[in-house]
Amino acid sequence: MKLHPWNENFSWEKTERENYLILNEEQVSDFHEHGFVLLEDVLDLEFLSKVTEDLDAIESSMEDFLRTLPDERLTIAEADAIVFSIHAVTVSEAAREFARHPVFAKICHDLVGDNVRLYWDQLVYKKPMKPRPFPWHQDNGYTFIEPQQYLTCWVPLVDATIENGCPWIAPGRHVNGTLAHTYVDPLGYQCFEEPEDAVPVPAPRGSVVIFSSLTPHATGPNTSDSVRKAYILQYAPDGAVMLKGEPHEGEATSQEDQSNEGRQFPVLMNGAPVVGT
Repeated sequence: MKLHPWNENFSWEKTERENYLILNEEQVSDFHEHGFVLLEDVLDLEFLSKVTEDLDAIESSMEDFLRTLPDERLTIAEADAIVFSIHAVTVSEAAREFARHPVFAKICHDLVGDNVRLYWDQLVYKKPMKPRPFPWHQDNGYTFIEPQQYLTCWVPLVDATIENGCPWIAPGRHVNGTLAHTYVDPLGYQCFEEPEDAVPVPAPRGSVVIFSSLTPHATGPNTSDSVRKAYILQYAPDGAVMLKGEPHEGEATSQEDQSNEGRQFPVLMNGAPVVGT
């Protein structure tokens, strides 16, 4: 495995808490050892339906937009294949409330720290009409964030199965920090090809797949007859920055604070959940 050029002297940090709020000690240990953990039956299905209704409308608008473009594509999004839409929290009050849900605040307490912001949110709808895999990658391989170690909460809006494209994890690689990625057209960035020890993580609706920004993961093709819907929420320590520049040309040339109050609002402050709009 080749490291990202900006990944220097990385050391994986384990969270230490006297009391965990939602995970038990075994789950925390599994997360730090393997880079992921599945929490089942932790989200209220009625509220999840409300959020999904808003996200469905956002996705529909995005797919309509994709159909107006040449080849019905925008970077790695493609109509009838895979649709991405970012920053739902800026247009949906339900999504905004969901991002601050006590479940996520507790997860952040247990695995990130006392002062945590929403870093990124996006919906990903994988269609059965054009089944294709999504390459092996780390979330920090797309945009380099410092500290490199932040958290992804992958929320299935429908049952995520092997057949419809649930996540697959390459366990244990997260401790290396950010790996070098190459672009594979039209699928996206890739850090390596299929690992022999890949683990599927089927996730029923109401659960959360938790993994590190440094955990290599992929999703398989949707070979079912329905849309696989997921909402992805990422949380980073307050004070995180995005490094900018060309990694192959040397050090980062600038950095950008990740504290846009419109979409990167606090979720925890001094260990306490933040309630707001």
